[in-house]
Amino acid sequence: MAPPLVRFAPSPTGRIHIGNARTALLNYVFARSQGGGFVLRFDDTDRERSREEFVQAIEVDLAWLGIRPDVTLRQSAREALYVAAVQRLKDLGRLYPCYETAEELERRRKLQQARGLPPIYDRAARKLTPDDRAKLEAEGRRPHWRFELKHEIVRWHDLVRGDSHIDTASLSDPVLVREDGNFLYTLTSAVDDVDLTITHVIRGEDHVTNTAVQIQLFGALSDRPPPTFAHHNLLVAAGGEGLSKRTGALSIGSLRDAGIESLAVAALAVLTGSSHEVHPIASLAELSEDFDLARISRTPAKFDPAELQALSQRTLHKLDFESVRDRLAAYEITGFKAEPFWLAVRGNLEALRDVGDWWRVVEGEIEPVVEDAAFLEIACESLPGEPWDETTWKDWTGLVAQAAGRKGRALYHPLRLALTGRETGPELAKLLPLIGRAKASARLRGAAA
Repeated sequence: MAPPLVRFAPSPTGRIHIGNARTALLNYVFARSQGGGFVLRFDDTDRERSREEFVQAIEVDLAWLGIRPDVTLRQSAREALYVAAVQRLKDLGRLYPCYETAEELERRRKLQQARGLPPIYDRAARKLTPDDRAKLEAEGRRPHWRFELKHEIVRWHDLVRGDSHIDTASLSDPVLVREDGNFLYTLTSAVDDVDLTITHVIRGEDHVTNTAVQIQLFGALSDRPPPTFAHHNLLVAAGGEGLSKRTGALSIGSLRDAGIESLAVAALAVLTGSSHEVHPIASLAELSEDFDLARISRTPAKFDPAELQALSQRTLHKLDFESVRDRLAAYEITGFKAEPFWLAVRGNLEALRDVGDWWRVVEGEIEPVVEDAAFLEIACESLPGEPWDETTWKDWTGLVAQAAGRKGRALYHPLRLALTGRETGPELAKLLPLIGRAKASARLRGAAA
């Protein structure tokens, strides 16, 4: 069996949020778990609302998440395919012109509901004669085009929801082409999936009702079987409300700016709302190893920003030096001290940007906090000679304890304040050798160093 090929198809009408990222990541992780490919397709046929700035922002956001598309394309450059598909459907007699206005359709729906009938399109336009159509067009009306559904039970096996079916007799014939000639998503998506030989369509459960329509479209456009579908539960806010990319709520860009780790976003987006435990990961490859669409729940997946913040910190605390080397270099943290520094401070960081403050403690100048100058003078006189290592702190404080007659907080807290200027922080056994004897001696005597 050939490896899977999936696609993520955002419309560039806003920034993507964590809910959109969930769909992208589920596709990416599924594909990579089976050696497959990932297509990034921008559904940018909405000319009024699509923006180049959003195209670029989405590419940046996906790259930050670790998603590397194998192919990137835009629907706006594929119009010839859609024109050909429309002609094929017309030739098959499955695409027919309709002239009702939105107001007329709404009145008809209300009348059907009042009669206790389902508010679906009644195919009245199918009864129009060529003369009727010519008269309507002479009045200035332009047709929109509907795809005639075969009334049948459409069945498919959903990789998340199991065996599924929809009776197309309960659906209106979908509009595929607007009056202005613009193509709708239902058409362009199916055409692209056929053309690109997409094998799996993994998307939110809000698209379930589209599936029967698209399966019939696949059948009309191609002799190949339709893709395999998987409809995952939606990520919703803690209060149960949906997420909107147009309000900027929980956008990937805002999470990045807040210092959230991308791997934490990936882990939470993929694992929440499933039987998988949400846990820190070291890479998307690790996330792929135990991935199974069948373990996704049917209930909504609630997103808790506090959980993401905590997961981000846990993720950061587990990262090895090689995975952050380049990011540390952006803070000018380089050289032989960089790795031991990272191992010393990572467990105390809320976000990576906090490293700058601790690097200043090690390599820069700080104002020491002096609580008891006499005690610190004893400590200074007890400083051993270099070289220092992680045993130096224990040996030194043992000498200070004996000389000053102190122990516990009375011993350690004044030393931390003088050496770092802070109440809390990384283990001084690891930090002291990085600070060095010269800075330690100056700070113990109350000098900025």
